[in-house]
Amino acid sequence: MPLREHFRELRSRALVCLLALLVGTAVCFYFYEEIYEVLLRPAYHAADVEDFKPVRTEVTEFLSITVRITLLGGFVLALPVILYNAIRFVAPGLTPRERKILFAFLPAALLAFVGGMAFGYFVMIPPALSFLIGFGSEVADPFIRISNLVNIMVRLLFWLGLSFETPLVMYVLALLGVVNARSFARFRRFWLVAAFVIAAAITPTIDPLNQAIVAGPLIVLYELGVLLARLAGRRNRT
Repeated sequence: MPLREHFRELRSRALVCLLALLVGTAVCFYFYEEIYEVLLRPAYHAADVEDFKPVRTEVTEFLSITVRITLLGGFVLALPVILYNAIRFVAPGLTPRERKILFAFLPAALLAFVGGMAFGYFVMIPPALSFLIGFGSEVADPFIRISNLVNIMVRLLFWLGLSFETPLVMYVLALLGVVNARSFARFRRFWLVAAFVIAAAITPTIDPLNQAIVAGPLIVLYELGVLLARLAGRRNRT
C-alpha cells in the first residue's frame, strides 16, 4: 500500500475512534448522576454516616470534574472500538498467525481491564477510604472536596485496570516470540521493587497496608504472566 493510502486509512480509523469517543462521552454525560453515585458509594460507607456529602469550593469545580469523568468514561466505552481499529491498522503488516493472536487478545484485554477495576472498587478502595476519612476524625470533621474524592477514585480504578493487563501482555509477547519466560523470570527481582513503587504512586495513602494490598496482586499478576509465558513457549515449540 502506498504511503498516502496508509495516511488515508489512519485518518479514517482515527475519525471512527474519535466518533466512538464522542458517543461514549455523550452517553456518560447523560448518566453523570448515576456515575457519581457509583463513584461516591465507597466513600459513603467509609464515612459511616448517613448524611455524608462531599463539598465544592469553586464555581466551576463540579462542571470541570464532570467533564473529566465523562471523558474518561467515554474512553472506556470506546476502548473496544479503539483497540479494534488499532489492530486493523497494523494487521496488513502481520502474519496470519500474528493477526489471529492480536484479535484474540482484544476481548481478553477488555475483561482484564474490567477485572482490575472491579478489584480496585470492591477490594482495595474501601479500606483505603476508611483509613483516609477516619484518620483524625476525632480532631477535625471531614469536609471533602468532590474533585479530590473523584480524582482519587478515577486514578485508582484506571491504573488498577491497566495493571491487570500485565499477564496478558506478557503472554502475547511470549506467544509472538518477542520475549521468553526465562527473560521474565530474570526480571522478577526488579519487579518486586517496581510493584511497591507502582503501589506507592497510585495509592492515595502512605499506609503500608493499603500499598501492600496493591503491590501483592501486582506481584501475583507478574508470576501469572511468567507462567503464561512458559505455556506460550511450549505452544510455540509444538
